Amino acid sequence: MVVGGEHIATNGGQGIRWLGADAVPDGLWLFLGVRDDVGHAAVIVDRVPDDLDPVSLRAAGPTIAADDASLAVHAVGLARWHQTHQFCPRCGTPTDVIKAGHSRQCPSCGTEHFPRTDPAVIMLITDGSIDEPGDRAILGRHARWPDGYFSTLAGFVEPGESLPDAVRREVLEEVGVFVGDVRFAGSQPWPFPSSLMLGFHGVATTENLVVDGQELADARWFSRAQITELTAAGELLLPPPVSISRWLVDTWHDGEISGHWGKAR
Repeated sequence: MVVGGEHIATNGGQGIRWLGADAVPDGLWLFLGVRDDVGHAAVIVDRVPDDLDPVSLRAAGPTIAADDASLAVHAVGLARWHQTHQFCPRCGTPTDVIKAGHSRQCPSCGTEHFPRTDPAVIMLITDGSIDEPGDRAILGRHARWPDGYFSTLAGFVEPGESLPDAVRREVLEEVGVFVGDVRFAGSQPWPFPSSLMLGFHGVATTENLVVDGQELADARWFSRAQITELTAAGELLLPPPVSISRWLVDTWHDGEISGHWGKAR
């Protein structure tokens, strides 16, 4: 597999194209692990050759098998870290790559630096209770997204903040709704550039939505029936099934949801 930024080599845009070591362009090798007694690695290059069908991992994600996806996310996360952390933050000296690409060391002060992971909460907020979620959920549209694109709310965890408090703060900041009970649901690595998405279900204690129009352009309460009808009509598009955002919606909705971002129906 060849990685340049977040682009990977694919088979015509469908799944990862794995290459033998002798067919890989020159670049920085990153060891990813052993699967079925075969070592797998990624190589960071300045440009993925056109004949390897380079596609962003964001776009190729839905076509990648689960066992390949974990390696791809690992590779892209490491590659992006190496591209943005080439100098020692303590003394500014260019660092050396060690441990098969899994850390960097400063030759001047000796400090070893490891890939960073930024925790972010992503949450589906509903009415009802934590054990019996209600029929309505809050979805928002980022100001940069096209009309009709909606997702769950999300944000980064602040220093010294618990995860449930991060959920409550982000929801209050983004849509002006107070949240009571919060329950952890699952997690997903998201290397764009270095996040770990921590998924939660939460229960709103107020319902009036207030959107600032800057970070979020719109936010609404959607019922299960509205999501079914609007996605079928192509008027509402949710993230693709590969994302934890869609999984949070699917587990609450438990019904028919059509289409996703990048696919009208």
